[in-house]
Amino acid sequence: MKETELELGDGRRLHVYDTGEEGGDGRPVVFWHHGTPNIGAPPEPLFAAGERLGVRWVSYDRPGYGGSTFRPGRDIASAAGDVAAVVDSLGIRRFTVMGHSGGGPHALACAALLGDRVSAVVSVSGMAPFGAEGLDWFAGMSDSGAASLRAALRGRAAKEAYEASAEYDPEMFTAEDHAALSGDWSWFGDVVGPALEAGPGGLIDDDLAYVSPWGFDPARISVPVLLLHGGMDRVVPGSHGQWLARHCPTAELRFDPGAGHISVLNGGAAALDWLMSHRSAT
Repeated sequence: MKETELELGDGRRLHVYDTGEEGGDGRPVVFWHHGTPNIGAPPEPLFAAGERLGVRWVSYDRPGYGGSTFRPGRDIASAAGDVAAVVDSLGIRRFTVMGHSGGGPHALACAALLGDRVSAVVSVSGMAPFGAEGLDWFAGMSDSGAASLRAALRGRAAKEAYEASAEYDPEMFTAEDHAALSGDWSWFGDVVGPALEAGPGGLIDDDLAYVSPWGFDPARISVPVLLLHGGMDRVVPGSHGQWLARHCPTAELRFDPGAGHISVLNGGAAALDWLMSHRSAT
C-alpha cells in the first residue's frame, strides 16, 4: 500500500491510498469510498478476494479526514471532482467504484457525474437522498443516529454542539454486526480512531452533506449499480436501499432481511465478483 499526498489547484491536499504500481499496472481499479467517520484506507477484509480477482485498490481520505484538508461547504457531488483528480494523477482512465455506508452516496456521485470513466458501482448500506419522495427517511434508524442527523438539519452550530457531547451507542448495531466487528471486520477499529484524532470536523461535514441536496440525481446513473442492504440495519435502514433500487433504472438490489449495517459486508466478496464482471478496461 502506497500513501501519497496530492496537491490540488485550489490549495487543498488529498491523502491517497494505492495498491498499484507507479505508472499503472493494467489491473482493474476499484475506487473505495469510506463511511462516516472513517479514514479512506481500502477495506482489508476484502483484500483476499481482490487478490483473487487481480484488483488494484485506490482510495482517499475525504476532505476533513486523515491527511486531507477541509473543503468548506462540500456536498456529495463534490466527491466526483476529487476522485477525478486522484485517478488523473495516477494515469487511470476507467475504473469501478465501491462504497459502504456514507461512502455509498459518494460512490453513486462518481457514477452519475464522471461519464464513461466509471463502468460500474457497488453501494453497501448506502443512504437515499434526504427528502426523497415516498421515503420516511428516519424510520428504522437508531435513536442516536436519528438525533445526530436531525442536529445536522438544524445547521452547523447545532451539529457541532451535538457532537461535543455525543457518545458511542452500541445499540445502533445488531448482534450480528457486533459479531462481524469482533471478527474480520474488526478492521473498522483501524479506520475509525484515526478519523477522529483531529476532532469531529469530517464527520460534521459528512452529515451536513447527507441532509442537504446531493448535487445529482441517482436516477440519472446509466452504468450497472449493485445495492447491498440489510433488513435489520439500524444505521441506514433497508428502506433506503429499496428506494434506490426503485429509482435507479440500472440497479440490482441484494437485500438480506437478517443482516445489519456491518454484517451485510459479509457479502462484500461476492459484490466484488459482480463488480469485476461489469468492469470495462481501465
